[in-house]
Amino acid sequence: MPEVNELVQGVFWVGVRDWDRRLFDALIPLPYGTTYNSYVVKGNDKIALIHTVNPGFEVQLREKLDVLGGIDKLDYLIMNHAEPDHAGAIPYVLEHNKRLKLVLTEKGAKMAKALYHVQDDRLMIVKQDDKIELGGKTLKFIEAPFLHWPETMFTYLVEDKVLFPCDFFGAHSAGGVFSEDVQDLLTFAKKYYGEIMMPFTKSGKQGMAKLEGMEISMIAPSHGPIHRDPEPIILAYLDWTSGETKEKVTICYATMWQSTKALVDKMTETLLEEGIETKVYNLPVSDIANIAGDLVDSRAIVLGSPTVLNGLHPQALYAASLVKVLKPPAKYAAVLSSFGWSGGAVKQALEILGPTKIEAVGAVDVNGRPTAEDLKKVEELGRALAAKVRSG
Repeated sequence: MPEVNELVQGVFWVGVRDWDRRLFDALIPLPYGTTYNSYVVKGNDKIALIHTVNPGFEVQLREKLDVLGGIDKLDYLIMNHAEPDHAGAIPYVLEHNKRLKLVLTEKGAKMAKALYHVQDDRLMIVKQDDKIELGGKTLKFIEAPFLHWPETMFTYLVEDKVLFPCDFFGAHSAGGVFSEDVQDLLTFAKKYYGEIMMPFTKSGKQGMAKLEGMEISMIAPSHGPIHRDPEPIILAYLDWTSGETKEKVTICYATMWQSTKALVDKMTETLLEEGIETKVYNLPVSDIANIAGDLVDSRAIVLGSPTVLNGLHPQALYAASLVKVLKPPAKYAAVLSSFGWSGGAVKQALEILGPTKIEAVGAVDVNGRPTAEDLKKVEELGRALAAKVRSG
């Protein structure tokens, strides 16, 4: 029997669990897989499907819809977001139900045409606060652009107070139906936020503002478990979207012959002595999701790298570029580097950080193995950085 879970009366989870997926967007590690959440809302008169599933899982989706009466019974397909992990089965569903209307925003319509070749006569464009009556169940639409694509919207089931926010409030985990089924769910959610939503903090704050004052009894995101108690994830998102940081430093480094590691070790020791929460990642063996999660609330970043061919080590270059792209709320940065016959890593790091709003507190660049004097400079930089972090 296909897994179909009734969340509240007339609302069913019909998504799929991808236990084997280990990478998302060719970037994000998925050690515990993920889900592609799809939902059926059955009214007295009409039936809506919210989201489809990732390409390759169309048959599984159809088998679950068969449990609820069949794909041909659907009246509306809601596209909150056009990305293929949620919308990839749209062509399949539309092909097997010729009268079905695809409900989306105006920008969503353009994407549905480009990505899935949907014809105009299958589209139903909605805007902020538009509603669809299903008979005893009303779907209300809330435009939420750049969470995390420009066409994104939320769907709200008025009578049952269920919010379907697509990627917002999500997490990557294939296990569990409800949030209480997944241990340390907020840790998963924080990593997910750092990877997906942190570059759109301003839009996230606007999205939270649109939800202010709404009665929400359940949040049903597009990835991970459903929140029957929405308060913990809402409070977390209020923190994360505010850009508030802690007295915390994330250190990311690569080392070839341990000289850079010696600098990093001294910096770590100094920050800890100063009472600063410190997270350290050796880039070649670290999970980028963990780094992204710690960047969500770190007040400073330290980048360590040897010089390789007059620039940053490729792993450190990747990390610096990721900081630029993810736009964490960090206010301060420091750079630690070592070189043999030619420098250049510090210069490249500062060039990358330059366009950001992150203040470079200082750098230590060492020729060869660090001396006691070099380590003293690192200690001084660490104490200066700690003072900045404490000042907020």
